[in-house]
Amino acid sequence: MRIISFFTLFLFAIGLTTSCGSASTDSKETSSAETAITEQSTTTEHNTLTDAEKAAGWELLFDGKALTQWKGYNRPDLPSAWIVKDGMMTLDLKDESKEGGDIITKAAYENFELQLDFKLYEETNSGVLYRVVEVEDTPIWHNAPEYQLIDDYHYIESAGLEKTKTHLTGDNYDMQVAVDKTFKPIEEWNTAKIVVNNGKVEHHLNGKKVVEYDTNSEEWAEMVQNSKFKDYEGYGKNAVGHIGLQDHGHDIAFRNLKIRKL
Repeated sequence: MRIISFFTLFLFAIGLTTSCGSASTDSKETSSAETAITEQSTTTEHNTLTDAEKAAGWELLFDGKALTQWKGYNRPDLPSAWIVKDGMMTLDLKDESKEGGDIITKAAYENFELQLDFKLYEETNSGVLYRVVEVEDTPIWHNAPEYQLIDDYHYIESAGLEKTKTHLTGDNYDMQVAVDKTFKPIEEWNTAKIVVNNGKVEHHLNGKKVVEYDTNSEEWAEMVQNSKFKDYEGYGKNAVGHIGLQDHGHDIAFRNLKIRKL
């Protein structure tokens, strides 16, 4: 009886060991599979369009490799400080030998939906301008409305909230405050969207509409008269124009720039 008992225990021990080994292996395989699925679901290919986006009429303004769709404002070439780095469209002003300047799309647009990701750095001050018309010896911002991009925290801290009112990220620069906005800190990616359709304009930030106005309205005319643009005849009235990115003396990065004509 003792021999059978030891033999039974021996077989039980082998079965238990085998079972544990199998469970461990299954657990490792499941863990690896789950990791692979997680990695796949969080991997995004930037500066591309999905088939659905192509079918909807979206076009890339930057493919992650070259800046062929852009030129300098009031010049035929591209300022050398605008470069492609790590799949980003970057204004890199660290190299003082490179020349900066505002840039615009080579193509002009009337009614459109524009979307882009932007990354700000400490003290960054920049903006996206739309319906830009090139006027010789005249700054880009004299005729084109601007979606402000800026390091909110730094400028509020240095100048105060009242002085930076209408001058913060998402604002209709010097005209309207972005309301109910969700804004990620510097060196994190945020997403901006601008919709222009027959004079009606919307600013979106990270999926929320934060500004809206109509350039054909009395309210718009009043806002212009109460702004720094009151002496610039026709400000915001261009029916067709380019998309502009501002050089305000600070580094900034963009990706996933795309546009759809409406």
